This record gives sequence, structure tokens and C-alpha cells, in this order.
Amino acid sequence: MGASVHPSAFVAPSAVLGKGTVIGPCAVVEDDVVIGDNCRIDAFASIKRFTSMGNGNVVHSYAMVGEIPQDLKFAGEETRLQIGDNNSIREFSTLHRGTAGGGGLTSIGSGNLLMAYTHVAHDCLLGSHIVMSNGATLGGHVIVQDHAIIGGLSAVHQFSRLGRHSFVGGMTGISRDLPPFMLAVGERAGIHGPNIVGLRRMGAPSATITAIRNAFRLIWLSGMPRQEALEQVEREYADVPEALELVAFVRESPRGVLLAARNQDAES
Repeated sequence: MGASVHPSAFVAPSAVLGKGTVIGPCAVVEDDVVIGDNCRIDAFASIKRFTSMGNGNVVHSYAMVGEIPQDLKFAGEETRLQIGDNNSIREFSTLHRGTAGGGGLTSIGSGNLLMAYTHVAHDCLLGSHIVMSNGATLGGHVIVQDHAIIGGLSAVHQFSRLGRHSFVGGMTGISRDLPPFMLAVGERAGIHGPNIVGLRRMGAPSATITAIRNAFRLIWLSGMPRQEALEQVEREYADVPEALELVAFVRESPRGVLLAARNQDAES
């Protein structure tokens, strides 16, 4: 009750639609779907089984939300896609639900913009206020933290992590973890330095920006052993939470973090 469904749309009997939600022409909403209040599902969009979303989401035409994963191990088990509030999922985007081996859940937070042709694979965990530009692709099991920006036609390797307020340039390949507040660009991505624009947008004071700049130089450019560099950043910037967050992310990285752009050839 309180939802508006176009006569040409298909809404399965067990689907739950919130108050003020609008289902457009020829849209499909399958069984076991829950859609919150004041959402809009545009013409020809599909919301597949075992998908739930909060309030105020807009799913544009031809988007495929909650499709089964592209994983050969998937055997039809019940897994889920969970979406928060106020997300914009643009046309032809594909969002897949989880796999049993990956925790059974793909999760997307709130306030995200997923532009046209973006792909979020199985078992990805996205925070909030993320921007994925046109054609950006996440492999399975990727973690993207709040306020990250992923440039158009970029690809993130499975099991990689993108830290908070990180920035991935267009047409970039991410094969390892990108720490918070860092900017990476390149066919084989390297870190070019702090994401200064992102730090300013988050309201970071000049002292914090300076600390992140110096932490980048120590960790990636100084030639110091990684552990010694991390310890020095901790000592010098113990009162800067963002610097300590950067150190913790690098230490906890299961795949290892990206190299500095000037040193990435050393990987070969």
C-alpha cells in the first residue's frame, strides 16, 4: 500500500514495496525483494531475488540489481544484496549478490553514486558516499571505504581494498590495496601521493594535510624499511588520527599496498 506500480511492470507476490515507491514501465521486481520508502525503479530496470534496499534509492533504466554472481562455484544458494538509503544506481549498472564462500552478502551503504555501466561483483562491501564513474568495475570480494572515488573505466582486482577518501584515476588497474587519503593512477597503478582535493573536501586542517604528505614520503619514498617508516609516522604524528589510520591500513593489508608510482617498475 502506498506504492505506485505501472500496469506494464511485473512485481512478484512476495515483494515488499515501501510507501511512496514508484515502479516504472516494464520494470521487474522479483520474489524475496524488499524496497523501502520513496524509491524509484525506472523503466526496464530489474530488481532480482534476495535484494533489499532502504529508502530514497533511484534505480535507473536497464540496471540489473541483485543478479546471481559470476562465479563458477555458485550453485544457486540463497545469498543476498543489501543496499542502504539514497543511492543513485545509473543505467546498465550490474550489482551481484554474494556467494556462500564469500560470506553470502554483497553490501552497499548509503549516498553512493554508481554511474552508468558500473559493475559491483559478488561479496563486495561498499561504504557510503562513494562515487564509481562510468564503466568502473569491482572484482569479487573488494572492500571500498567511505568517500572513495573510482574513475571511469577503472578496474579493481578481487580481494583488494580502497581506503577512505582514496582516489582512483580513470582507466586505472588496481591490483593491490590503496590506502586511505591516497591517489593512484596508471595502467598498473602506482600511488602518486595524497589525495589533497579529497582531504580539503573533508575539511582536514592544514596540519593534517601536512602530516599525510610527510607520512607518504616516509612510507613510500624514503627508502626506509616499511616497519621502521610506519613506526616513525606513529611517533611523529601520534596526535593525527588520519596518519594513524593510514599506518593501520598499511599494516593490516593482506594483499600488500600499491607501490609509489616512481617505484612501480621495481615490481617487474
